[in-house]
Amino acid sequence: MDGFNELIHQPVRLRIMAALKALPDDAEVDFSTLRDVLKTTDGNLGAHLRKLEDAGYISVRKTFVNRKPRTFISLTPKGRAALEAHIAALKEIIAAAQ
Repeated sequence: MDGFNELIHQPVRLRIMAALKALPDDAEVDFSTLRDVLKTTDGNLGAHLRKLEDAGYISVRKTFVNRKPRTFISLTPKGRAALEAHIAALKEIIAAAQ
């Protein structure tokens, strides 16, 4: 099925992508906030973020704020397009089942 994306379809990655898509186009969220929203562990979130980053779907920016490391995540245009195509494919599946 065109648009169905196995990488995005994994539940935690789908929730990451959905949370990022809910932000304004150029906005980013810090790692801790995303972890708390998704109720996942640091290690689990980090592993899923790496897969999405390797695919070019998200951007990860590391910086220091008040001498403390902070990681910020945002959705790339490629990631936004991939998620929209995946959502359209899911809608087709649902429509076919009705």
